Amino acid sequence: MIDYIMNHPDKWAKALVEHLEIVGMTLLASLLLASILTLISMTSKMLSRFLVHLFSIIYSIPSVALFAMMIPVTGLGKTTAITVLVVYNQYLLLRNFFAGLNGVDPAIIEAATGIGMSNLQVLYKIRLPLSIRAFFTGIRLAVVSTIGMATIAAFINAGGLGDILFDGLRTMNVYKIVWGSVLSAGMAVGVNALLVRIEKSI
Repeated sequence: MIDYIMNHPDKWAKALVEHLEIVGMTLLASLLLASILTLISMTSKMLSRFLVHLFSIIYSIPSVALFAMMIPVTGLGKTTAITVLVVYNQYLLLRNFFAGLNGVDPAIIEAATGIGMSNLQVLYKIRLPLSIRAFFTGIRLAVVSTIGMATIAAFINAGGLGDILFDGLRTMNVYKIVWGSVLSAGMAVGVNALLVRIEKSI
């Protein structure tokens, strides 16, 4: 088993880089979209509840099914994978973003308003700093979820560590199955442990 990983560094290294690219691009796009939706929803609790409910429904759809549904629109490959993963992440991000912003003590907001702060100043100087832990929790969950789902995205030729796993399943190669699983799970566990430590230090 060790021989396989030592004799084929090009294959697993290439898959690892592809996986990191998918996760990185997905996270950047997810944070951008979630930030925009959060700002738009700040003036309406009804809209924020609607968005969380909408994305919770989408999040309940099996990833393979959603990947398949997007293929006629965006085709096979990374574009479809990233699009689906960004949509999935909105539930995790928005739920925590809204929880953090709405969880700020109203007395603090009232005091800030009382000394002449505008709504925008209250948001950037009071609510955002006090919500940072909730924000980070959402980001951590989104990263770990993306790492796992990106493995399944190999099903639609998106590349990544899932290529090793699915190739092993097709050829009944136990070594590929084991290493594909170990590398994917190891990345998720390792990144989660790192982010948990960072989260605790905030």
